[in-house]
Amino acid sequence: MGGKCAGLLELARAGQPVPRAFAVTVDAFRTLFADPALRAAVGAVLSELDPVDLAGAETVSSEIRRLVSGHPVPAELEEEISAGYRALCAELGQPDVPVAVRSSATSEDLPQASFAGQYDTCLWIRGVEAVLDAVRHCWSSLWTARALVYRAARGVPDEGLGMAVCVQEMVDARTAGVAMTLNPVNGDRSKVVVEAGWGLGEPVLSGEVTPDHYLVDKVLLVPVRTVVGSKFHELVPAPDGQGLLRRPVDDERRAAPCLTAAEVVEIARLAKQTERCGGAPQEIEWALARDLPAPSGLRLLQSRAETVWSRRQGTAAEVTAESGAAGIARALTGL
Repeated sequence: MGGKCAGLLELARAGQPVPRAFAVTVDAFRTLFADPALRAAVGAVLSELDPVDLAGAETVSSEIRRLVSGHPVPAELEEEISAGYRALCAELGQPDVPVAVRSSATSEDLPQASFAGQYDTCLWIRGVEAVLDAVRHCWSSLWTARALVYRAARGVPDEGLGMAVCVQEMVDARTAGVAMTLNPVNGDRSKVVVEAGWGLGEPVLSGEVTPDHYLVDKVLLVPVRTVVGSKFHELVPAPDGQGLLRRPVDDERRAAPCLTAAEVVEIARLAKQTERCGGAPQEIEWALARDLPAPSGLRLLQSRAETVWSRRQGTAAEVTAESGAAGIARALTGL
């Protein structure tokens, strides 16, 4: 099922608040590539890849994605994907439920390389035909230019790769973002860092907005520092329910924290639970539903192992002023 789907399945089995979803497995992707003509055409274009020629990589990527996206999908495979979406709609009790259609490659989040951000996600997709188009789009994103160059630079061969797809219930998020179960600045594992913005989390993940930044003591689950970011816009569902739009954030909300102290603590608690499930420091994506308070409205969208500090074997994390007894006293006294 690829890295993302497999990780979400384990989290759901552990009782974490993962939105409902189904997986289009790697077998479905390989059914598409059972056609020798498609394999030959993709192989011919790949043979022209020069990983140091970025403009050329874009050309190779565009041609392969055109071949894959435009290739006919076997009728029985289309029907299985359609049936999965209809079953999800029935389970949630609404027709054409909005979903995120997310790439989940077999090469994703390997111990020696993280492919986070290399493949595509399609947000707020509604209806059977739109879901089928989004699945094809995700399949083709196995060959984005950034993924082609990244694999070539790290010696990950293209042969044998596969792409699963996660079709996951969308969360209409009032606030969303990321959390890490260590401080990414210095590797301090006694902290949880939460970053948040208004609306869906994509602007935070892509760096489009400067999010609010919360530092939390991991043991006591006490916030020790808050820095309010300049959250100039947010990503929200369009008024007609079709797709998303970016809209400006008014001055009052821009200057205000988008999470309460209690919500920050619940997100840090969720991050700690996820770390226990993964057995190593994690980076999670989360969302807080617009019409529900935390913890009932808190959803875990994804988790991946932290890959920067975990590779620094034997490197001691810096202990900051927010660590240990001094940090606890400062948190409790507000000094």
